[in-house]
Amino acid sequence: MAHHRPAARPGTRRRRALAAVPAGLALTASLVLLPQAASAIPRGAPTSSALTSSATADGPSLSYVVNTAADHGTVGEVKKAITASHGTVVTAYERIGVIVAHSKDPAFAKTIRQVRGVQSAGATRTAPLTAAATTEVGRPEKVPAPRTSSATAAKALAAGQEPLESLQWDIPAIKADQAAKVNPGSRKVTVAVIDTGVDDTHPDLAPNFSRSQSASCVGGVADTSPGAWRPWNPAEDYHGTHVAGEIAAARNGVGVAGVAPGVKVSAIKVSEPTTSLFYAESVVCAFVFAADHGVEVTNNSYFVDPWKYNCAADPDQKAITDAVGRATAYAQRKGVVSVASAGNSNDDLAAGSLTDTTSPNDTTPVERTVDPSVCPDVPTQLPGVVTVSATGVTSLKSYYSSYGLGQVDVAGPGGDKYQVPELPAKDGRILSTMPGGDYGYLQGTSMASPHVAGVAALLKSAHPKASPQEIQWLLKAQADNPGCPTGPYDPDGDGDTDAVCTGTKHINSFYGYGIVDALDAVTK
Repeated sequence: MAHHRPAARPGTRRRRALAAVPAGLALTASLVLLPQAASAIPRGAPTSSALTSSATADGPSLSYVVNTAADHGTVGEVKKAITASHGTVVTAYERIGVIVAHSKDPAFAKTIRQVRGVQSAGATRTAPLTAAATTEVGRPEKVPAPRTSSATAAKALAAGQEPLESLQWDIPAIKADQAAKVNPGSRKVTVAVIDTGVDDTHPDLAPNFSRSQSASCVGGVADTSPGAWRPWNPAEDYHGTHVAGEIAAARNGVGVAGVAPGVKVSAIKVSEPTTSLFYAESVVCAFVFAADHGVEVTNNSYFVDPWKYNCAADPDQKAITDAVGRATAYAQRKGVVSVASAGNSNDDLAAGSLTDTTSPNDTTPVERTVDPSVCPDVPTQLPGVVTVSATGVTSLKSYYSSYGLGQVDVAGPGGDKYQVPELPAKDGRILSTMPGGDYGYLQGTSMASPHVAGVAALLKSAHPKASPQEIQWLLKAQADNPGCPTGPYDPDGDGDTDAVCTGTKHINSFYGYGIVDALDAVTK
């Protein structure tokens, strides 16, 4: 792959989705200011002691995020108001002014929005609490047993490879195999997989797994009891384990190799136990937990349910964007680089309008037209988050990958069934770890994001004092950009152009600044 470098220092991505962030929350790539309490409290708004609610608490039990000024007094008053309004406080993240609450009162959100100090509030779901938007495409295909014979393993080790590494076209595609010989990553760097949980007993993950930085955040409160971070149902909740292997599967003579096989990986489970949905309160908890437990990189291969796009004009969706935005900004201030998948809808995230037919995905979806500049995909379109598109073995954008000029930062291997590698790899998807000691193929921007998270971990290993902004700049500066396709983009060969690439050789809508380079990360 030819190495192309931007002519000038890559700028930070333009302020995406800023219109969806409350006026009191100023977000830039390098500075985040939380609002002061005084500016957040409208004159004449009711206090907790003045609240009266005529509604009865007889509706479905829902979860809410209530966003306030980030000071002890305001949070305390709002917590009292929640109790007075037929609500129950689940937890409060005082440092970012986010309170998680439950209520059966259909008027709860409307009531609590009138309380002094509340800046936004809304339901995080449309389905009752009593009842995954992960971004992989299709079901996994497990590698048939026997996975490796002693002869195959011996041959691989003689070649300096893991037993199944010859099937991993994605590792040499970003020069991660060469990078491992220079610097496989530091034990002082941890990548947290915010996902469906990770099987830390897998022989390729156990050597690098960090239990002290793992938890379940389901429901909005961190549970660090042993094993809480593991998948609810390993047969179905394989996604997080696959992602973890792509990042940090050990080079230990077993199975596959990760992009950064020397770093640590942790699991922060956020998926609901029966639906695998990722709700805002769980994701807020995950970012805060990662930030408070010394994590350097988070991988986010999902969107926050139930809305694929969260529109600022809707008070519930605005509250979700606000709450998660505060959490990602807090993590960045604490030194965390957050990496997220762009999505699998082949959407142009820079388009003036898109059709969303999948939201809300926890009850009955309704077709709607959205403008992603004011209806962001959360967390990937939040300011400061690295947005990743997917590529296949020929370095062409994957057929399913969303894209967008000024929206996608960088690209990484995510797999593409239409782009098939030469033997022995033969499968265009991504091979990685599965629960129970297994291995399997998946494709999706879910698989592209962990490749970038792995390279970010290598950069942090090589530059331990670098800030999140500096790591993002290095990711872009070192990326290799294939440039827009010379002809029509028609990956399935049906004669129809499936997407249009715009931009330049150095920065474009398909790849952002380009496909990440693991070797450059540890040598430059």
